Amino acid sequence: MTGAERRRLADADAGAEPWRLWGPYLSERAWGTVREDYSEHGTAWEYFPHDHARSRAYRWNEDGLAGVCDERQTFCFGLGLWNEADPILKERIFGLTGNEGNHGEDAKEYWWYTDSTPTHSWMSWRYHYPQREYPYSELVAVNRQLDRSEPEYELADTGVFADDRYWVVTVDYAKAGPTDLCMVVSVTNRAPEPATLHVLPTLWFRNTWSWGLPGRDDKPEIVAEQVGGRGELRAQHRILGRLMLQGEGEPTVLACDNETNARRLWGYEETPDYPKDGIADHVVHGLPTVNPDRTGTKAALHYVLTVPSGETARIRLRLTHLAAPGGRERPLPSLGAEFDEVMAARRTEADEYFADLVPHGTPEDQAHVVRAAVAGLMWGKQFYHYDVARWLDGDPASPPPPEGRRHGRNSAWRHMTSFDVISMPDPWEYPWYAAWDLAFHCVALARVDPHFAKEQILLLLRDWYLHPNGQIPAYEWAFGDVNPPVHAWAALRVFEIDGGRDYAFLARVMHKLLLNFTWWVNRKDTGGNNLFEGGFLGLDNVGPFDRSASLPVPGVLEQSDGTAWMAMYALNLLEISLVLATHDRMWTDIATKFLEHFAYIANAASHQGLWDDEDGFFYDLLRRTDGREVPLKVRSVVGLLPLCATTTLSSVTLVRLPEIAARLRWFLTNRPEFTEVVGARRISDGGQQQRLLAVVGPEQLRRILSRMLDTEEFLSPYGLRTLSRRHLDKPYTIRLGGHDYTVGYEPAESANGLFGGNSNWRGPIWFPTNYLLIEGIRHYARFFHDDLQVEYPTRSGQKLTLDQIADDLSDRLIALFLPDRHGNRPYLPDHPLLADHPDWKDHLTFPEFFHGDTGAGLGATHQCGWTALVLDLILTRHHPRGLR
Repeated sequence: MTGAERRRLADADAGAEPWRLWGPYLSERAWGTVREDYSEHGTAWEYFPHDHARSRAYRWNEDGLAGVCDERQTFCFGLGLWNEADPILKERIFGLTGNEGNHGEDAKEYWWYTDSTPTHSWMSWRYHYPQREYPYSELVAVNRQLDRSEPEYELADTGVFADDRYWVVTVDYAKAGPTDLCMVVSVTNRAPEPATLHVLPTLWFRNTWSWGLPGRDDKPEIVAEQVGGRGELRAQHRILGRLMLQGEGEPTVLACDNETNARRLWGYEETPDYPKDGIADHVVHGLPTVNPDRTGTKAALHYVLTVPSGETARIRLRLTHLAAPGGRERPLPSLGAEFDEVMAARRTEADEYFADLVPHGTPEDQAHVVRAAVAGLMWGKQFYHYDVARWLDGDPASPPPPEGRRHGRNSAWRHMTSFDVISMPDPWEYPWYAAWDLAFHCVALARVDPHFAKEQILLLLRDWYLHPNGQIPAYEWAFGDVNPPVHAWAALRVFEIDGGRDYAFLARVMHKLLLNFTWWVNRKDTGGNNLFEGGFLGLDNVGPFDRSASLPVPGVLEQSDGTAWMAMYALNLLEISLVLATHDRMWTDIATKFLEHFAYIANAASHQGLWDDEDGFFYDLLRRTDGREVPLKVRSVVGLLPLCATTTLSSVTLVRLPEIAARLRWFLTNRPEFTEVVGARRISDGGQQQRLLAVVGPEQLRRILSRMLDTEEFLSPYGLRTLSRRHLDKPYTIRLGGHDYTVGYEPAESANGLFGGNSNWRGPIWFPTNYLLIEGIRHYARFFHDDLQVEYPTRSGQKLTLDQIADDLSDRLIALFLPDRHGNRPYLPDHPLLADHPDWKDHLTFPEFFHGDTGAGLGATHQCGWTALVLDLILTRHHPRGLR
C-alpha cells in the first residue's frame, strides 16, 4: 500500500517522525477507577464519584470530552459545553456506577468516534447534547428502582431529545505536523428555534506537582490572552516546553488551577483560590472563581454561540508545540488559508487510506463498518498510569492509605508500573486494559497499524507487567484474576497479518510466553493430569456457580474451557517455534516439547472425564475429594472451545525440519495412544501430506457441530450463542453442599449478580469466542477440504463444506451492523430515535455483546475493542486471497 498516511506510519515506525506522539489518549472516565480509589475497603465507585470529578484533581490520569493529549499526558485538551439549562458544565461523559445501574456501570450519553487514521493525522468525534436540562437525578433514581430483569432506563427514554431539541457537536482534527493539531468544532442547532450554546475548548496540565514526589514539584503555567481577533492559551512546562492553543474570534479567556476544591467536597478551608471547578462555576453560576490575572494550570476559550434553527456555527482552533525547553520558538501557525488546506488534505488522505485498505468490491455498507471500527479502535487508545507500589504506599504529600490496602487488592503486584498508551476495552465502561481483550484488539489493530499491535502484545509481557512468577496481569480490579491465555494466538495472527517477516518479534514474545505457560502448568493443573482449572477465565457467569470463588463442596473443578485454552496455547507455541526453527534450529527442541505437551492435554480432554460420549459434548468436571466425579452438564461455549485447539502440520514443514519429523515418528511409535490427536493424515490438493493436530477428532467434530449449528441450541441469526437455547425450557440445576445452583438461557443482560451484573455469558453472542470458533472451523476445512460436509443448519437437509459454514457464520456477525431489508441495523436498540432518525442511525458503535435472539447490542456500547474484530471478518471475506 502507498499514500500519505502509509508514509506517516512508516516514518513513525522508523522513529523518523513521532506521528503517534499526540492522539486521542485522554480517557472518557477517570473517576470511579481502582487507581483513584484510596478507600479502606476498595469501594472505588463511592470513593471517587462523578459528582467529585469536576472539583477533584485526579492522581493517575485525566478525562474529558473529545479529548487529546500527548503520550505521557503532560497536557490535555478537551471540550466544555453548557446549554444554559444544566446545573453543571458538561466536561465529561456521565453514567451510572456499577452499584447504581440495574445491569452495572452504564454510560448515559450519546457520542460516536466517527473517524481516525492510525497516526491520528485525521480524526473526528460526534456528540448529541440536549438543550433541555440534562436529567442527572432522574437517570439515577429511575434506574435504582429497576431490577436485573428489566431493561435499562436510557437518556433517550427521558424525552430530553423530544422535538429534536439538541445540539450536534462535532470535532474534526487534522495534524499539520506531529505536534501541530488543527481543529474545527462545529455545533448544529436541531431545534425549531434559535438556541445558545457555550463552548469552552480547554487546555490543562495533568497534576503531577501536588503529590510531593522528588523532581516533580515544578508547577507549569498557562497564560490566557486575547490578541488581535483571537484567543490564546500559552502554556509553559519544564519538560514539555512551550505550547499554544489559539482560537479564532474573540472568546473570553478564563483560567484556574487543576487542583482540588476541598472546600466544596469536604468543607476544608485550605483550598486554592481558583480550583479545578473554577471555570465551570464562573460560567454556570457567575462566581468569581477564575483568576483575574488569567494564569493557572487549566484555561479555556469561552465562546457563546447563538445559532438559528438548522444552522451550524464553527470554531477554528490550533494546538501547537512551539518550542522545547530552552529552544527557539517556531513562528505562530495560521488559522487562515493554510489551516483550511491542512484540514482538506488530511480528510482526502484519510479517504484514500481507507479506499486502499478495503478490498475493491466490498459493499459500501460494509466498508462503512470497517472505517467506523477502525475509528473506535483508534479512539480507544488511552494513556494509562498506575504504579502499584506507589498506590499501595501513598504519596509523601498525602495522608497514608488505610493499612488494609497492604494486604488487599493488587497487593501482590507491587512490581507493576504502567505508564503507557494502551488499547482499552471501552473508553468509558472499561477504561483500563484487560489482558485477553487486548489480545483480540491487536488482531484487529494489525490490519491498520501492525507496529502498534506488536508493541501492545509485548507490553504485558514486559518485566514491569508480567509477574515474576510468570502470570500475565488480568485487569486493574484484580491483576491476579486469570484471563484465557490467548497472547500466543494473537502474536501469531499479528505476525501473519503483518506479512510473516518479523521473526524478532515472535522470538521476543516466545521467551516471555515460556514463563507464562510454565505458570499455567504449575498453578492451574492441580492434579498434574493435564486437565486445567483457571476460574471464570473471562466467561464470568457461564456456569451454575462462581468459578473464581471457593467451590460449594471440597474438590477441584477441571474445566473444559481451561483445558481447551491450554491445548490451544500449546499448539500456538508449537506453531511459533516451528516458524522460528526455520531460521534457527535451536527452536526445534521447543517445538517438540509443545507437540508432545499438546498431545498430553488433548488426550486427557477426551479420556479423563471432560468428554461425554453419550451427549457428544465437553463439560466441566467437578472432581470431589471423596472420589466422586460430577460432570456439570451445562451446554455452553465451554464445551465448544475445544474446537479452537486445532491446526495442521504439513509435510513441507517436516521435510524442512527433519528433527521434528523424527521426533514425531518416535512419539507415535512409542506412544500409540496419542495417535488420535496427532496422527490423522490426508493428502492436500497440492499433493502435500497434512497431519491434523486437534483436541476434537473427526467423529467428535460431527457430533459437536450438530449441536453448535442447531438453531434450537447455539446457532442464532447473528452468530453463535454462548449458552444453548435448550436451557430456556430446561435450565440446568445441580445441588451441592445443600444448595441448588441453576443456569438458564438468558439472551440479554443477566439476572444473575455475579461479576456486577454488567456482563452475561448465559446466552448472548460474543465476538471473541465466535471469532475463534470460526477460525477453528477454517483449520478443519484446511485439512478436510470439500470432503467433509455437514448439515447446516442442523435438520435443514442442506449440507455445506466447513469453509462455507465459516463464511456464513462470519456473515451473520457482520449482519449485526448492516441495514436489513427494512433499513434497520439489528444491533441498534428498538427506539425510534436511535434506530430510525437519520441523524442517529448511521453512526456506529460496537457493543460488548449481543442479544442471543434479536442481535440487539448490549453491555458496554462505545467501541468494545474486541467487537472491532468485525473489520477483520469483512476484510477476510472480501480479500482476493482471503487472508485465512
